[in-house]
Amino acid sequence: MKPKLKHELRTPLNHILGYAEMLLEETRATEVGEWHRGLERVHALGQTLQRGVDELAPPPTGGPDSSGPPRTPPEWPGLVGEIRGVAEQLAALAPPDLPDAPADLTRIRDAAENFGRLIAALAVPAASGVPSAAGRLELETEEIAAEEESVSGTDVSNTEPGRLLVVDDDEGNRRMLERRLRRLGHDVLCAADGREALALLHRTPRDLVLLDIQMPVLDGEETLRILRADPELQRLSVIVLSASRDLSRVVRCIGLGAEDYLPKPFNPVLLRARIDACLGKKRLQDREAEHRRRIEELLHVILPREVARELQATRQVQPRAVAEVAVLFTDLAGFTSWCSGKSAIAVHRELQGLVEAFEEISARHGLEKIKTIGDSFMAVAGLLSPLPNPAAAAVACGLELARAAATHGEGWRLRVGVHAGPVSAGVIGRQKYQYDVWGDTVNTASRMEQAAPPGSVCVEASTWAQIAAHYEGESRGVVSLKGKGEREIYRVTGLRNAPPGGGTANG
Repeated sequence: MKPKLKHELRTPLNHILGYAEMLLEETRATEVGEWHRGLERVHALGQTLQRGVDELAPPPTGGPDSSGPPRTPPEWPGLVGEIRGVAEQLAALAPPDLPDAPADLTRIRDAAENFGRLIAALAVPAASGVPSAAGRLELETEEIAAEEESVSGTDVSNTEPGRLLVVDDDEGNRRMLERRLRRLGHDVLCAADGREALALLHRTPRDLVLLDIQMPVLDGEETLRILRADPELQRLSVIVLSASRDLSRVVRCIGLGAEDYLPKPFNPVLLRARIDACLGKKRLQDREAEHRRRIEELLHVILPREVARELQATRQVQPRAVAEVAVLFTDLAGFTSWCSGKSAIAVHRELQGLVEAFEEISARHGLEKIKTIGDSFMAVAGLLSPLPNPAAAAVACGLELARAAATHGEGWRLRVGVHAGPVSAGVIGRQKYQYDVWGDTVNTASRMEQAAPPGSVCVEASTWAQIAAHYEGESRGVVSLKGKGEREIYRVTGLRNAPPGGGTANG
């Protein structure tokens, strides 16, 4: 039998079974006698026809009718007529608390008529040996009732509702699935083909797609291929729902990344379980992604951004030597004595406000904060991001830091030391990472801070030579520095003109 014909037969069967199942679910608690038995009868008849469609095969080869269409059981027209008749009878018995019931019964009747027209078009009597549907019907009715009773109490939902997209070219299928899924609490959108689905997905985020295979315009297989090639949508979960029994197409869809496949007509309990499994998997993936994002944020707090990226990518950070880096040190004059008699909360509040302001100012001038030690703040210019004049950028930053400290809280006088030269840098430690710099340039910058009068920025003569064209300053003479001998020190008093690529007008 041609797959397309079986697909056409299964579409009305999907409507008959789906709407009957939904009406049974909605009346399960009250069980309105004749109404409930009638729905069970419709469902049993639909399952009998479904099983018969699955068993249909082309006529035996070599016979007189071997080139014709498949032979259908003679009972089928009678079963279809009974479905239609029961649906019409039930319309008069619909409980008042089920406002959708009359419309659903009309859909069942229309689907039965459509199925009848399809089998009438075959117009071939059944051959001997085709299993009789009538002999199985009563037994199947009892089996279906027992099966529904066994699964009705099974709670397969163990995940929160999700955002779903139903993609199916058949309006009845879309409406039925949408209603069923909304009753389970899901947020549901629908699309009639793949092109419409892709447009919707780019506008409205979804957690899961229920995708039909055989559709006009853009079929399910091609839609899935486009999804997997789209960086924004490639991780979206997809369940293929199709009346097609073409195994090769199903295999291709799974190969393209579909999470699962369910044939139409589908078992509602199984569908719910598969949806919950996909949504549960997505929730886990979302939590893992959020966990990774928080780790990245934490690394970026502990380490400079470029260093954190290198550590994540390679699990190590290569030490580096840079020939021209400006190192800045600051210290709050009188902070230690101020802390005496203050509460821990008050000390922390004052220091936190200052450090946050220092971090913002340093970043604006292109400096990278290295660390704080007590009330001492350390930053560097030109280490990770090249600057035309690292010394000028660090001095401009130091001047603004001193002004910010003077206007903050208690009105602090900040000592700032800057020195430019070669440094080595790398990550130290394993239990607690620390990105640090070392070398004579670091030591000299620290000595400049110690030698600076409160409220000023000081540099050594070699650094002054790099910034003298852009800054006003005065020599403080030759000063003996611990471990460095005698060095001439300059106090920077203000900006002469804007340095190229280092410092700002605020400096």
